[in-house]
Amino acid sequence: MWPALLSAALVAGLAPGPVLGQPYTDQQIKRLALDALRESPELVLEIIRANPEVVTQAVAILQERERAQQAQAAQAALATHRDALLHPPHGPVLGNPEGDVTIVEFFDYNCGYCRRSSRVLHDLLKADDQVRVLLREWPILGEGSRFAARASLAAQQQDQYQAFHRALMDLPGEATEANVVSTARTLGLDVEKLRRDMTAPEVDAHLERSDQLARALSITGTPAFVVGNTLVPGFTSLERLQELVQQSRAAGLR
Repeated sequence: MWPALLSAALVAGLAPGPVLGQPYTDQQIKRLALDALRESPELVLEIIRANPEVVTQAVAILQERERAQQAQAAQAALATHRDALLHPPHGPVLGNPEGDVTIVEFFDYNCGYCRRSSRVLHDLLKADDQVRVLLREWPILGEGSRFAARASLAAQQQDQYQAFHRALMDLPGEATEANVVSTARTLGLDVEKLRRDMTAPEVDAHLERSDQLARALSITGTPAFVVGNTLVPGFTSLERLQELVQQSRAAGLR
């Protein structure tokens, strides 16, 4: 709203113009606007009523500035945590482990958009055999999610992560302890071993690290993707992911 209020201040003659060639500082604009509100509130309202588009434009400018600041913060956070994102000690991998481009996904088995994203990733990997997908289990939607995440990570000890992961993503309803265990039995996993491995230190470490990274990157929900230097929150189309992969490949970002 500052542009409209600044106009009011200037029209009211409450402040001289800036020094030639020097724009107003933020503090000067705020002071002028406050002076205008105190000295001529009726004039401020009159100007706003006569020029409502100015307020809309000001809000749009502020929103764009906020988006730019968030993007800059995300870039800085990605640079700081890039090694942890790309080289997890016990992280499950889909696609080509030696691929030239990496996609990192934060997901939850009880997230409907994550299930849709799973199918998108399947199509992407089918079309591009040089993509590596690093999965970060981030169970934020309740106890069923946490049980499913621990079980899927434990399935790595039986070389069944990928099959188990796909099966959990295809569950017809919410992931619960009961249907996660049932799915494990259907796939032929040793359920008793699975339960033991669910409490392993590396499982704890993966989940804790996922939470730390999500907070550091200001990720607030699932799914969320990191492709190259780009953080993409929310469900993302196949076309958009392919575009980001090509951009990362062209830039030489693994």
